[in-house]
Amino acid sequence: MRSPDLTPRETVRELDRYIIGQTEAKRQVAIALRNRYRRAQVEEPLRDEIFPKNILMIGPTGVGKTEIARRLAKLVNAPFVKVEATKFTEVGYVGRDVESIIRDLVENAIRMVKQEHQERVNTRAEVLAEDRLVSLLESPPKQASNPIDILLRGRQNEPEPSEEERRRVSVRRGDLLTQLREGKLEDQDIEIEVEESAPQLEVGGAAINIGDMMGGMMPKRMKLRRVKVREARRILIEEEAQKLIDMDAVKEEAIKRAEQDGIVFIDEIDKIAGRSAAGSGPDVSREGVQRDILPIVEGSIVNTKHGSVRTDFMLFIAAGAFHVAKVTDLIPELQGRFPVQVTLKSLTKDDFVRILSQPDNALTLQYTALLAVDKVKLTFEEDALESIAQAACNLNDAGENIGARRLHAVFEDLLEDISFNAGGEEMPEVDLVITGQYVKEHVKAAKEADLHKYIL
Repeated sequence: MRSPDLTPRETVRELDRYIIGQTEAKRQVAIALRNRYRRAQVEEPLRDEIFPKNILMIGPTGVGKTEIARRLAKLVNAPFVKVEATKFTEVGYVGRDVESIIRDLVENAIRMVKQEHQERVNTRAEVLAEDRLVSLLESPPKQASNPIDILLRGRQNEPEPSEEERRRVSVRRGDLLTQLREGKLEDQDIEIEVEESAPQLEVGGAAINIGDMMGGMMPKRMKLRRVKVREARRILIEEEAQKLIDMDAVKEEAIKRAEQDGIVFIDEIDKIAGRSAAGSGPDVSREGVQRDILPIVEGSIVNTKHGSVRTDFMLFIAAGAFHVAKVTDLIPELQGRFPVQVTLKSLTKDDFVRILSQPDNALTLQYTALLAVDKVKLTFEEDALESIAQAACNLNDAGENIGARRLHAVFEDLLEDISFNAGGEEMPEVDLVITGQYVKEHVKAAKEADLHKYIL
């Protein structure tokens, strides 16, 4: 869903709300996003000759590669799928088929479009659901006792009600409708007929509905379920909305959106780099995976159960640390399909301090909100943020550098006692100020190292 007002500068500004630093990577994805809008304004047939410039992000883990791609897709409400290259293997080996990437993207697009269509018909669905609720309250459904009754349900001729009976039913329905709208019946139990889940088979890690396999020939099995009126309203609104939605139109729009706006993020692409000279062993399928991914990235047609999908105009963003392998270890054809290569920088202590204080979803805000539920009001002083950032740097230097993800470990260590002891109705409200000294006392990695023992 492109927006003419979303300039590259605006895109970077929105990404800055959640991701610290990495300005070069943000600029590149912002330009790629704007080029989609620009392409849409170009007249045919030149429009079909303009292809997206795919991006390869190079940088260590935890510096924001995945978050940039995810936030970008969310910003423009585009179909998005994240996959790891290591989950795929060359055809002939055990593993997922690379075309499942596009199938997953189409499923996500259908889910998005269906949700939008459901919001459009929601008002009408609420009216219809309310009418069904009144009917259920006025005359509850009867449980069918045997298969013959189930088959003949709805076909039996009911005697025509008299004029007096119709008038009485109308008054009764009016009273029920008034009580329903006033919220007086929310906690009343009611029996509703719902569709029973069809049995499923698990094949290759995916659940397959047996009813779908039979082409919808099997009749839907219904069962009575006893719920509160408020829950029944939610179920009935969803059922009515499904009836009002044109699924053919949903699928058509979803495929178009996946083709024109889809974003595919391929992570850990460096793990399939390199060629095996021996032709055997664990690296045997690495180059084969690259060659299988290549047609998807350069543009091809993938058959899905919803129809054929072209990948020519999808934006592919690949990412990898490239600690061991190099970008040049990828096959030349695949390198050529990612012409825009950007290197993300490792995070410094100053970056960690900014991550803790500036983003809209900063960890300090998250933990403050979590503990406020149990009447603990947290406040972080500036020196506390410095100490937390230093602890994360120390841990990254001492072990594996996992970037900003290290902050989660530091916070759990810091707030372990508080999180464990908070809670309970008798718990009084507590104002707790986290200082730099408190961090040093509770986080081992935040303590300054004693260098005297190294002096000769």
